[in-house]
Amino acid sequence: MKNIILLILVFLFFQKANCQKQLYKTAIVAFYNLENFYDTIHNPAINDTEFFPNSEKHYNTAVYLTKTSHLATVISQIGTDVNADGPALLGVAEIENDTVLNDLINEPALLKRHYHFIHYDSPDPRGVDVALIYNPKYFTVDTSYRLRVKLQSGKYYFFTRDILYVKGKLNGETVHILVNHWPSRLGGEQRSEGSREAAAAIAKKQIDLILKNDSTAKIILMGDLNDDPVNASVAKVLGAKANMADVKQNDLYNPWVDLYKKGIGTIAFGDAWGLFDQIILSYEWLDKKQDGFFFYQPHVFNKDFMMENTGRYKSYPMRTWDGNNYRGGYSDHFPSYIILLKRVIE
Repeated sequence: MKNIILLILVFLFFQKANCQKQLYKTAIVAFYNLENFYDTIHNPAINDTEFFPNSEKHYNTAVYLTKTSHLATVISQIGTDVNADGPALLGVAEIENDTVLNDLINEPALLKRHYHFIHYDSPDPRGVDVALIYNPKYFTVDTSYRLRVKLQSGKYYFFTRDILYVKGKLNGETVHILVNHWPSRLGGEQRSEGSREAAAAIAKKQIDLILKNDSTAKIILMGDLNDDPVNASVAKVLGAKANMADVKQNDLYNPWVDLYKKGIGTIAFGDAWGLFDQIILSYEWLDKKQDGFFFYQPHVFNKDFMMENTGRYKSYPMRTWDGNNYRGGYSDHFPSYIILLKRVIE
């Protein structure tokens, strides 16, 4: 009888222990290509005439304000099912200047988050840059600078969009962030792949330098890479691996390969999905037993209101422009984001 009672008590103890939930802090890290987010003011240093009130697009103040509001609506909802504050870190691409960034973070949908941003003008001929928007509740900046991406065409050299490097503290942990927008596939995927591989090599050089100084560094590379997770720029030049078990010290992990192979993407062209918008992580994010933040899940944010709702391209991202025809959408890309978790020590 005593043995039976003892077994019951042991069973109840373990049942109670198993019912106790581990508590976690959460942080959302996201990336979003904002699709030609220009203001309406001419900048003679860049080719921005496509986005004027008297252009074929008739890009006037009303259109600009609608686009700004639409982008804020999307950003305000990314990851909020996990963390009501949304992204702690948000990399963005295709922004013209700090004017559009200021207007964006001051939209009513985002204002209460008190977002800040880091941005440098790049030598891109169209004047589009990358930037990092961050919530100071979660992240503080230590240093930042830009990495120039110099490309060669025949005997000529030219510059494309910079890579933004930011070092800071995420909830007290030092993290390194690289925000990218690699060269497009204009002229064809194969013809242009060398430019993306050159951009990837510059990013990899920076990552190797960071890891040389600190082999335990937590690094996040994010961006519109204009390549899929399986393309050479990502899989070979960066060496980003798809299988977490294969990732060793100084390696990079790409959590997007499985989603891509399942047909999930962030951008559509023709009748196919591409997953250009990726967030790639260094080895130190993968240990789920650590005290700091660790990687949990990747997601594509693709709510119904952001999708085309009619015609051949139904379910594709609803873009702002279809050529010169105003579609009134959000962006031609869906945002990507990852969830980071950190154990709460009671």
